Formats: sequence, structure tokens, C-alpha cells
Amino acid sequence: MFHPSRHPCGSSRVVCSTRHVNMEALQTFETTWKSTSDQCLQMEPRHVTRIHQEVSSLPAPVSADVRQRQHADLNVVTVTAGWSQADAVRGSRRCFSQQWTLILDSEDRKTIRTVLPPGPRGPQSAEVLSGASPSGAVRALVADTGGQQLMEIWDHHGLRKCLNLNALNKHGAVYDDSQFGVLSWSQCESKILYVAEKLRTTNVDDESAWGTDRSVYLEDWGEALTTRSTPVMCVLHLHSGALDVLQGVPADVSPGQACWAPGGQCVFFVGWYHEPFRLGLKFCSNRRSALFQLSMDGNCERLTGDHQSVSCPRLSPDGSTLVYLQGQVFGAHHQCLSLQQLDLASRKWSTLVDVMDRPPPGGFAGIYEALSSCCWSADSHIVVFSSACHNRKAFLLPSLSGRLHGGQKNQEGLSGDSHLYGSWKLLTVQGDLMVVCCSSPNTPPTLLLGFLPSSAEREVSWCPLQEPITTFDFQWRILEVEPPAEECNSNYPDLKFGAVLVKPHGSPLRGAKTPLVVFIHGGPHSQFAAEWNVTTAGLVSLGFAVLMVNYRGSTGFGQDSILSLVGHIGQQDVKDVQRAVLTALHSDGTLDGERVAAMGGSHGGFLSCHLVAQYPDFYRACAARNPVINAATLLGTSDIVDWRYTSVGLQYSYQHTPTAEALAAMLERSPIVHAAQIKAPVLLMLGARDRRVSPHQGLELYKALKSRASPVRLLWFAEEGHALSRVDTQAQCFLNVVLWLHQHL
Repeated sequence: MFHPSRHPCGSSRVVCSTRHVNMEALQTFETTWKSTSDQCLQMEPRHVTRIHQEVSSLPAPVSADVRQRQHADLNVVTVTAGWSQADAVRGSRRCFSQQWTLILDSEDRKTIRTVLPPGPRGPQSAEVLSGASPSGAVRALVADTGGQQLMEIWDHHGLRKCLNLNALNKHGAVYDDSQFGVLSWSQCESKILYVAEKLRTTNVDDESAWGTDRSVYLEDWGEALTTRSTPVMCVLHLHSGALDVLQGVPADVSPGQACWAPGGQCVFFVGWYHEPFRLGLKFCSNRRSALFQLSMDGNCERLTGDHQSVSCPRLSPDGSTLVYLQGQVFGAHHQCLSLQQLDLASRKWSTLVDVMDRPPPGGFAGIYEALSSCCWSADSHIVVFSSACHNRKAFLLPSLSGRLHGGQKNQEGLSGDSHLYGSWKLLTVQGDLMVVCCSSPNTPPTLLLGFLPSSAEREVSWCPLQEPITTFDFQWRILEVEPPAEECNSNYPDLKFGAVLVKPHGSPLRGAKTPLVVFIHGGPHSQFAAEWNVTTAGLVSLGFAVLMVNYRGSTGFGQDSILSLVGHIGQQDVKDVQRAVLTALHSDGTLDGERVAAMGGSHGGFLSCHLVAQYPDFYRACAARNPVINAATLLGTSDIVDWRYTSVGLQYSYQHTPTAEALAAMLERSPIVHAAQIKAPVLLMLGARDRRVSPHQGLELYKALKSRASPVRLLWFAEEGHALSRVDTQAQCFLNVVLWLHQHL
């Protein structure tokens, strides 16, 4: 519900505290807004809300499954895609599945002859985790039905078995997140492996039980993983209905990302070391971890080195090779990763794809994203993955021989129609059939199919499963930015970076120029790819141009670029964003250099506030979501305390206690020291349950601006964390951001 209250600058301060848009309050807000916007064209809040609903309600594919079978003389393939879609009425996300049937050529089984029309989309209401058996004949899913978690087994006859996991009383809630969660079938299809929270005993007679003192602090794995503390691996035996919690995992390790070893008598898993205490795991690929093998009788063996970070173990179809991603411990919280392969017979590992320090222009730039759950070719010779690549997403095909084949247009020609889309993301490859999600800033996600080539010289013949649901009348292009000599990093010279510029056709007024919103990603080690972005699409639909900046330190530009930002936050990244803005304004005369705003979340909010403080006469408005404002006061409240040291160039260890010098360095790089220079109106959006960036960070800036009677508005979301991810929250934020920008631009 909206609660308008007058601000000293004369604008409204809107605090959102409930989950759905209250139309009566919206009407009140419309009246208030119109009274403060007479100096410019009206932008009706109802129109803004409608535009946001249009762009945010477009479905996006999140998973895919491929099954092949012989039917009479026909080679038939079934492709099932899982989709996610925002439902504005319910204020939540809906998941559904859709199925296509393909008829392959009778002679060439890698040629798609016919794609039959898809069947109706089926909603998935209670399903939280699912997986098909190796043969595809049976499917298991975990359903959450109001406090009860059920394991359901389905085949072509219907529901075959249903077990109440709560009633078995062996573990807590099943993990369904991408960090730990898994649902893996044994090859014999008689056992199912998954990860759940350890059962907490409340037997007060047991002196060793956690329940002897219910007030004892229980560590968790930080932002978005606050219900994850002590994971255990569980095996369900389908024939007997027995459930085993696997024993033998080292006491200082939290297991996850598990899969069956050949023969079904052992499992592989990633173990994250949680001693002396847990650090935030979400978006952090630098946590100390190892790859383990655990037998059913409790014998556990570590397969990788002691001081590494590993993730995404994937077993080859022939059971001979395990590949996984590997990175450094500590340092930048997200880095370029290497792809390692472990020969299970010899127990020897080798590097399949190494860390890319400096990518060639337009070429392969390294691995920054998780592997698909199915990423092997049918002959176990090729691994397929997608990752950030400069200002795009592309997919690559390294073979076990070490040769790398590119999946982007300007690499080795495996995406024949890649000029139609800005980014390609692999969902799965099964039976050599790849299912790829493609999109652009003006084109919502759609699905393409293509078989892996039989040789490196053969191009993929891509087959669209469907045409894009719509396209938008936007212009977009990629800018390459080269810092001037005075802004180069002497330790990492000659680094370039990029940005994606998206703008509407024409101008909102005849002869007028288009206002520019500088959209800055968080991380800082993440990326704005040339792909569909709901916020960008909504802003451009309303007449703004959007510049999405990938400053040095963003993923997709090599490890040197990432390392160049360490020790230089608040300086190098700020100058990079400003350089990108000046480059865009210089190269496009339709952009209005007198009407520029900065917007971003987390580190993007940090940079947005820096920009309006360091360039107070350049920016006209700012909108920041959960921004870092004072790194010194954030030190004791963030779940990734190690990054607070690393970001200013200091080494981290668990034994670190703050020093005056460290706190001074953190404060010096923070926007709060420049708060007195801020002239632009600032909109703050804060999640009260944010574990990564405490909401007190935003409140600190809010109070500093209020004390100077500077224009500021605060949105407070009592039930939200760092991402402000709920459908209704995102709608509220978008509405307020647009009206804020419209008023002040």
C-alpha cells in the first residue's frame, strides 16, 4: 500500500509495505504526482504500470529436457521446456511446462524434418524440484503442499508412488536452490539422490542435541540461503520406500551439487568448508571447496586439491570422465574459472579450458557461469557450455582433445543466425541435440534447437521451436570503450570495456532529444549482456534511452579485467561509467546530455551514488537499490565480509579484525564521504532483510541527505532481501523509478 507523505523538497516520499498494488492508493498517488509534475509532460502512473506488466509478464525458459525414441519407422524427439512467468494479479511467479514433438529425417538423425505444434502449457503449482529418470520413462518431483513435502514418482500411467518426506522424519526441508540442490536418479532407476537440511533434534535429554538450547545461534550460508545451514545428502530407495541419510561426510564440510558415480554405489559431491564460520555463498565462486567421492558404506575420499574452489561436477555419458569448474579461494568474489577434467580410472586430472587472462578481440573470453546439468555430447568427447563473452552471452564446445569451438557468430560459426540475437544461453544438450535460449534487448527469450556438428567445420542448422512472442521497436548497439591514458590501470594496461545502448525509435517530442538513463550492474563482477532485460525494455518503451555499462571488472572480459578493479573500487569503476556515458553522448546526437540519470543496485547503487556525488552538475536524478554507501560500517553486517577487504586491496583471513587503516581505506572509497556534494534527487529502494548490504547503508545516505534538505525518497520493503525479487515489489519499484525520473528529467 502507498503511504504518501510530503518531503521538504515538495515531492512525495512513498513507502511500500504490502505485496499488491492498492488501486485506491495508486489513484491518490496519481493526484499527488500530477500536482508536482506540471513542468513536464504527464506520465500517467496507470500507463507506467501497464507497460511494466506487458514487459515483465513475458515468459522466459528456465530449463529443458530432451527425449528420443523410435516409433514405427519414425525417429521421434520430445522436447519439454520449463518456463517462468510473472503473474501481476497473484503478485508471484508462475511456472509451467510446454512440450514439442520433432520428427527426424529417417536417414540423417541429425536433421529435423518436422516440428509439430506444441501441446497446451501445463502449470506447475506445488513442484519445487523435479528430474526425469535416465530412460525418460519415469519422473520424480518434490512437491510442497503447505508445510508437507512429498516425493512423487510419475510414469505414463500416472502417479506411481507418493511419499510424505516429513512423516519419514529423517531430514528437514529439501533444498531446491541452484547452489546446493539436486535431484539425481541412479542409472538403474531404483534410487534418487537429493540434498536436504539436517534434522534438528529437540530431545532435551540428549546433552549433545541442538535442542538443549533453542537460543543457540545457527549459522547459515547468507543472502538468499538463510534457511541453509547444515545440508545432508539423502537417498530414497524406490522399491522399498526406505530413506537413508548418507554418513561419512567430513564434519567441517557442507555437501551439495551431488551426482551418482558409475554403478550407483558411490556419489560425487562438492563440499564447502564451513569452518571456522560460513561466508555468503550466493554469487561467490571463490569459497574454499573440494570434490569428494562418498560410498554408500560411508567411506569418503577427497578428489581435488585442498585450497581450491570447485563447482558443477558433470559425469560423462560413458562414465569415464568427470568435468568441473575450478577457481581461486578469496580475492574477487566471482572470477574467471577453468574447466577441469578428472579421469576416473587413473584419478588424474587435467585442464580442459584454462582461465582466460586477456581474450582476443571478439573471441572466447573465459568461463564465468555454471555448467548446464546436461552438457556432454553423446560420445563423451565434447562439453558444451555458455558464458559471458564481452558484452554478450555465447556458448562454446571444447573437446577432450583441448580444441575449442566457438558458438558465437564471430568465433567458429556454430550459431548460423546469431546476428538475429544478442545473446545465446545453453539450457541442455541431450543426444547431441542442443536447446538454446536466445534473446536481444528488443526481443524476449525464445528457443532454438540444433544438433552438435559431426566435425569442427560443419555449421549448426538452427531450428526455432517458436517465433519470438513479440519484438519491440527499439534500437540497440554495443559500444566499445577505451579509457584514456590518464585512466589506465598501470598493473593491467590496455584494457577495454563496453556498454549496450538501447533506445526507442524517434523522440518523445518533435525535435527533442532523448533522456538517458545510465543503468549500472551490481556485483561488481557480473555483466549486462545484450539480452532481454525487463527494466530496460520498460524504460525504453516509455521513451528513455538506456545505457547498460560493463565497466572494467565485469565478467566476460578476462581475468585481468576482473583483477584490475580489486583495490580500485569507487575510483576506476566510477571513471569507467562516466567515460562510457561520454562516449555514448559523443557518438549519438539524439541523446540529451542535459537529461542524464544514474540507476543501479548493490554495487550498481554504490556507483550511481558515487556518480551523482562526484559529478554533481552532470546527473539530474539517481535511483539506487540496496546500495553500498559506507563500506566501513558495512564491514560487520555483510555476509561477504571478505569482499570488503579485497575490494580496497587488502588481503583477507578469517582471523582479521578491523584496523583503523582498513576502515579508513573503506570509508575513503565510499559515496558517503561525497554526500555533501550531491545535488541530484535520490530515490532509495531498500530490503529490510538484506543480508549482503544492510538496509542501514541506504538509511545512512537518507539521513545525510535529509539533514541538508536534499531531495530524497525512500521505499522500504519489510519482507525483501537483497534482490527485491518479488513480482509486486518489482512493479512498485519500476513505477516509482519511472515517475522519479520523469519528474526530475
